[in-house]
Amino acid sequence: MAKIAFILLTHKDPEGIILQAERLTEAGDFVSIHFDARASRADHDRIRKALAGNPRVTFAKRRLKCGWGEWSLVGATLEAVRAAVEAFPAATHFYMLSGDCMQIKTAEFAHALLDAEDVDYIESFDFFTSDWIKTGLKEERLIYRHWFNERNHKGLFYNSFKWQRALGLSRKVPEDLQMMIGSQWWCLRRRTIEWVLDFCRDRPDVMRFFKTTWIPDETFFQTIVRHVVPEHEIRTRTLTFLMFTDYGMPVTFYNDHYDLLLSQDFLFARKISPDAAVLKEKLGALWARTGVEFALSNEGQNLFRFLTGRGRVGRRFAPRFWETESSLGRERVLMMLVCKKWHVAKRIADQVRSKTDIPAVEYIFNEAGGLPPMGGIETTLEKRNRHRRAIMRMLFDYHKSDKLLICLDPAAFDLMQDFVSDKAVTRILEVECSFSDDYLLGHARRVGLAGDRTPQEVIDRLLPTIRYDLRFESDRMRDARFPVFLQMRETESPESNAVALARFLEIGQENAEQIARTDHLFAD
Repeated sequence: MAKIAFILLTHKDPEGIILQAERLTEAGDFVSIHFDARASRADHDRIRKALAGNPRVTFAKRRLKCGWGEWSLVGATLEAVRAAVEAFPAATHFYMLSGDCMQIKTAEFAHALLDAEDVDYIESFDFFTSDWIKTGLKEERLIYRHWFNERNHKGLFYNSFKWQRALGLSRKVPEDLQMMIGSQWWCLRRRTIEWVLDFCRDRPDVMRFFKTTWIPDETFFQTIVRHVVPEHEIRTRTLTFLMFTDYGMPVTFYNDHYDLLLSQDFLFARKISPDAAVLKEKLGALWARTGVEFALSNEGQNLFRFLTGRGRVGRRFAPRFWETESSLGRERVLMMLVCKKWHVAKRIADQVRSKTDIPAVEYIFNEAGGLPPMGGIETTLEKRNRHRRAIMRMLFDYHKSDKLLICLDPAAFDLMQDFVSDKAVTRILEVECSFSDDYLLGHARRVGLAGDRTPQEVIDRLLPTIRYDLRFESDRMRDARFPVFLQMRETESPESNAVALARFLEIGQENAEQIARTDHLFAD
């Protein structure tokens, strides 16, 4: 059975380190600790004294002063790895952790996962062709020498870089290495670790190269492991769950994230807030438990983007040039049928086609297909949205009509605003539906916010948020004070809804009532 030696890089919170080491060794695993030399010597001594009686804990023989982006982080890791290899001959796997990480699965689950495949887990993407680096220096991390820390000595860092570039002092990447990049949080087999250490001993040229690269903790192990291990024995992923904000900062987890974390397909999570006492206590008790079943739904990334994106949706300051210079036509009438339940709007559109002479098209800005050939502008949703007015003019021409009905999702508020600002006559009819919890859950699954195995506790917190979002979309339309804004409601009678339909379509009341009385109009 797998036995894990955890490589624990730390620089603060001695009490938390002691508790973490005791918890991780409780299930028969091992811990090797590197405590930053910049931190208090008294704190280091306190940790060593508290764990002195634990034979499953060892310490790096040499403490390094660590700085973000520096070789020192890799050096500290290697110090702790060497200590673990020497102290724990029974260890089968070596797992990188920081003091901000905590387990989100049991040791039983982790051991079973590592036993299932004889592979290494490390993010390892091609440095030059992947888009892993989003902003800032890329090739320059490697081909220039970096002796100064960008955070502590910004002037020296950039002046050194500027002069090297001006004088043509770039260097070549070691020719026999394919440079790779990825997260520093890896889990490697013992054989792989021994090969890496042998490589470090045998290739001083490569060691010299990496010691002056920038942010080598994202490239050193990723490159060397790919060099010494066959590709089919590498899983290009991390077993540590971590997310980053739009600003490149790690997301911090708090007390109310317990159920979310347990449902992710990872063994550990980073970063846990120092103030999340309840979360730490619950996760701390998890590692040694047995017989725990985990419902893995893995919706964490989508949930984070959804919840943090609300309220920060971008707005254009002005129409695009192809929109301002074109018009649907002053004499034309565009009717926008807006409904969150697409099947309801499609039923109404179908009735409009059969009972009137008004052409109707369904959700052309949300669903591919459904349009005649238009010279390629209709081929993708991106093109349709980008050239929205051109598409609408073509549809008027195609149907040889000055009237046209389109179905829109309430989220397409920018489309409504754009069309209303046109010279054409525009009318909006919102079809307000009731949303059961079952429908909201289905919606969450369709858009990737939940899965079939998402825990009920997560769903209970998610559904009110989605319900509020739907209400927000409706309120936003009402508050916009569009010139002609009408409403049909599931809760109203067909006679009442027919009044709004008649005005929207400019048809007689009797004809409107026939549409409003469509069998199972609002059925899910």
